[in-house]
Amino acid sequence: MTEMRKEDTVKLISAEGFEFVINKEAAMVSQTIRNMLTSPGSFAEAQHGEVTFPEISTTILEKICQYFHWSLQYASGKETEFPIEPELTLELMMAANYLHT
Repeated sequence: MTEMRKEDTVKLISAEGFEFVINKEAAMVSQTIRNMLTSPGSFAEAQHGEVTFPEISTTILEKICQYFHWSLQYASGKETEFPIEPELTLELMMAANYLHT
């Protein structure tokens, strides 16, 4: 497996401080993250390649990261479902609304 360069990744940080380093292309599934990382100006997120989510728990952010990668893999239209545990549904819906995913 080839190692990813730092500029090809983004660090997403949960409310509890857990860090998820994921492929930048996967993170760009989120319109909110895309705007933070690509908008003109001096967003700290773009400069450091880190985005902190003080309102999103580690469990939810982990599931969101899984969704980003799933979305990239299956965006071609293959019929497959993304598994969501029922107890996470409400928090995931709120986070997805914020992230525009």
